[in-house]
Amino acid sequence: MKEQIFLGIIGLSGGLVIAGGVTALLVGLGVITRFVGISHTADRVKIYETAISAGAVCGTLMTVYQPTIPLELPGLAVLGLFSGIFVGGWILALAEVVNIFPILARRIGLTRGLSVVVIAIALGKMTGSLLHFYLRW
Repeated sequence: MKEQIFLGIIGLSGGLVIAGGVTALLVGLGVITRFVGISHTADRVKIYETAISAGAVCGTLMTVYQPTIPLELPGLAVLGLFSGIFVGGWILALAEVVNIFPILARRIGLTRGLSVVVIAIALGKMTGSLLHFYLRW
């Protein structure tokens, strides 16, 4: 019994550390403020906070209990779309923070067509993901 309580405390502590780190990364990268700025929804910040908290709780519960949810194909498509938007937001926020695109453009001498390069990168990522899931790699 003492072992289980000890392991529970260790697990809870580890989870709190990870949650704090992810939250700090979200704030440090400016993902939330960037989304609010782009969408011009500063008056709805409480909704963002609630959605982030609910997502963290739901993600934790899904990870710990691993429930089976019969979504069928349309539900999986919606889930995939939202997951892609989430990951894409993270990638773009990280790329913006480290200024990778201006540095890359300067190093390869690209003066025009940077938007085409960004779109090509996004299409390549999307194509790779679709092939990955279609071919079940």
